[in-house]
Amino acid sequence: MYPGNHAITCATRPAVIMAQTGETITYADLAARANRLAHLFRARGLQRLDHYAIFMENNARYVESCCAGECSGLYYTCVNSYLTAEEVAYIVSNSESRILITSEAKRSVAQAALKSCPNVELCLVVDGEGDGGRLQNLDEAMAPYPTTPIADEWLGTPMLYSSGTTGQPKGILRPLAQQHPSEQLPLFAFLQRLWQYREGMIYLSPAPLYHSAPQAAINLTIRIGGTAIIMERFDPERYLDLVETYEVTHSQLVPSMFSRMLKLPEATRLRHDHSSLEIAIHAAAPCPVPVKERMIEWWGPIIHEYYGATEGLGFTACDSAEWLAHKGTVGRVLLGELHVMDEQMNPCPTGTPGMLWFKTATPFEYFKDPVKTAQARSGDGSMSTVGDIGYLDADGYLYLTDRASFMIIAGGVNIYPQECENLLITHPKVADAAVFGIPNEDLGEEVKAAVQLMPGVAPGPEIAAELIAFCAQHLARQKCPRSIDFETELPRLPTGKLYKRLLRDRYWQGHKTRIV
Repeated sequence: MYPGNHAITCATRPAVIMAQTGETITYADLAARANRLAHLFRARGLQRLDHYAIFMENNARYVESCCAGECSGLYYTCVNSYLTAEEVAYIVSNSESRILITSEAKRSVAQAALKSCPNVELCLVVDGEGDGGRLQNLDEAMAPYPTTPIADEWLGTPMLYSSGTTGQPKGILRPLAQQHPSEQLPLFAFLQRLWQYREGMIYLSPAPLYHSAPQAAINLTIRIGGTAIIMERFDPERYLDLVETYEVTHSQLVPSMFSRMLKLPEATRLRHDHSSLEIAIHAAAPCPVPVKERMIEWWGPIIHEYYGATEGLGFTACDSAEWLAHKGTVGRVLLGELHVMDEQMNPCPTGTPGMLWFKTATPFEYFKDPVKTAQARSGDGSMSTVGDIGYLDADGYLYLTDRASFMIIAGGVNIYPQECENLLITHPKVADAAVFGIPNEDLGEEVKAAVQLMPGVAPGPEIAAELIAFCAQHLARQKCPRSIDFETELPRLPTGKLYKRLLRDRYWQGHKTRIV
């Protein structure tokens, strides 16, 4: 996120617009504020490759907080804004962050976390008062510093943490070249071409800025001189209204957002003009085939899908035409070298699911964790994995089935619950669904579903039986849930990832299991 060049050539162009308030930040203002914060970093002793952290909800100060690290050669860690104080403290301490940037809305959690973060020298509150100690107001702390660039500008980059859906979050550290921040990383240049980014584009961001996908999308937008419309939180009807109001050209979503828009009343959906959209990108979770079919029917062949972990192991992508010819795919490999391997590290035949291993497109390591870094690599160190399961078809298109850690083994049969989840979400009475394994004395595990029903639908044995019967019409018996529990709301992260471990662990208390 480097606004420097555009601050001169298009100073008054909006770089960021907050969707709810309409607050607008021009390129000149964004560059000036980022420069001041970079000077503050240097004054506090942060040099190239040092670390700081950002713990905030989506707000008007978020982008500049990232830009300052981008132009001063720092690693900045964007912390999930929904975490508890204990979880925040772990990431801030583990990342060796020396400065924490937070907001008034997150102040109490940040202050509680700081009690366990002795290495944090300064906490900046973007919209609140200081306390006379290490907690200071951002504007007051930056006031003494100039709006011009620091003398030693270097490219910085995020060091993000895995979501923790399968265990303790891990910092993903990638080597950082010693280059000027105006020179973007080769991966970003590749993505700009692939996703048809252009100067003057209008990008709508409906997702939390602490996540890697919106981070990258906003970065690409700012670097190319576009305008980023940032939603404070996703609302399906408000999203469609923003597309029409701002004549949005580009956006990136997750499948659960598609589902929520499709479940709006038809009159509500169709009264909004979406003709300005040139490309809509989605990732983060496999998209159920019926959901994507309806989205392409509604929006046209502008929907692009990709698959790639924050670790940067590899990258697959497909456009609407490719997907329609290979329904369910997440695309062909464009970066990295993919190998689908069985448990004995033998190649899987075409069409047979196995662990996805990449000869990595970009090197990485888990910060301060050589054990987990080694566990993610093959024995000879030539390949890495994040534990995803999938297969290739005869044309080389990749299909995801699940994460290895969520695979169910029932009576010796491997069951990947993503297939059942994708089916359940298509039922008109289901708002969200999670499928996972629970203990079974005879089988080892059995299939359980947790379902969030649509508003107005009452939970009970009748609807449970209806949903189980619905699954049985489309899936083999062993893949269907034996029972269904109902939840008011599933613990899905705002990024679209399902925090399935919280659901599953309830049933495994007191049991020994290989699942972690």
